[in-house]
Amino acid sequence: MADNTFGKLFKLTTFGESHGAAIGGVVDGCPPGLEIDFDFIQNELNRRKPGQSEFTTPRQEMDELEFLSGIFEGKTTGTPIGFIIRNKDAKSDDYDNLKDVYRPSHADFTYEKKYGIRDHRGGGRASARETAVRVVGGAIAKMFLLKQDVGVIAFVSQIGSIRIENELEELSIKSVEESLLRCPDLQSSAKMEAYLEELSKKKDSTGGIISCMIENSPAGLGEPVFDKLHADLGKAMLSINAVKGFEYGFGFESAAMKGSELNDSFIKTEDGIRTETNFSGGIQGGISNGESIYFNVAFKPVASISSKQTTVNKSGEEVDLEIEGRHDPCVVPRAVPIVEAMAAMVIADHLLRQNAYTKL
Repeated sequence: MADNTFGKLFKLTTFGESHGAAIGGVVDGCPPGLEIDFDFIQNELNRRKPGQSEFTTPRQEMDELEFLSGIFEGKTTGTPIGFIIRNKDAKSDDYDNLKDVYRPSHADFTYEKKYGIRDHRGGGRASARETAVRVVGGAIAKMFLLKQDVGVIAFVSQIGSIRIENELEELSIKSVEESLLRCPDLQSSAKMEAYLEELSKKKDSTGGIISCMIENSPAGLGEPVFDKLHADLGKAMLSINAVKGFEYGFGFESAAMKGSELNDSFIKTEDGIRTETNFSGGIQGGISNGESIYFNVAFKPVASISSKQTTVNKSGEEVDLEIEGRHDPCVVPRAVPIVEAMAAMVIADHLLRQNAYTKL
């Protein structure tokens, strides 16, 4: 399968399947001498791993990380950083009844049409299990960005039809982890929890929205015309399982606005030239302008639900399907560190690319 590598200078290649022996990856292009905080990386994995709460799949994977190369005496060497995460709680028997059946809204049919073969155990390569590898790459990118004083943080802003009730400026982003659902508006979080409990009883699922902010990004990041910063962020987010939408700045809301309402005027401040407002989401002409970058990512409902559905098998025969196994009623809370990881890798990649211009 081609295209398993993401990035131009800061690159991540991933491999492995949900029910294979292991998943893993290679980070290439990370500058040498970066001190690695192994506890930080493991904590990032812990934020994504299954079995965190009643609202996540009960699959018990400790996601213990094993580095194979690229790190010596706690620092990166500049060579490829190889790592694996062994699958220890795969229950492939749960998927035996799906071998010849196409699950609604899954990748079963499309994978088989593309490759002529598919791994039906947990979705194989199409499983969100692969995203654990992205979190490792993103954690390394975050440590690199920390040296540049750039921060990336995401949070749940909507589950189903329930949205955060406070304005972003009024939220304490640091309180994200205080909520089981990673929603910093704890009042809205409680309503979301009640809704997910109701859905679980009905054997159903729902989607939601993750919002992300990138603070202190320098101006000048982005490669016109085809590698615009928002284009790369959009591709990064849309590559995540279950993502159906991406918008930055005022996004689709701007379609109903006037230019006089949406334009960000430039002003002179003690810190230099800034914009008076930030409707653009920190990106103009595909290049960062030094303001905070913010965007939203929309996730569809989990396709694996336990209630009865109608589909067809490989012979085209109609069958009733009740999916067994272990699944999330909503993937959005566990996807927060994945969104952060992909955003961090995009910014790290573009920082390195910008340095190629400015440090010749």
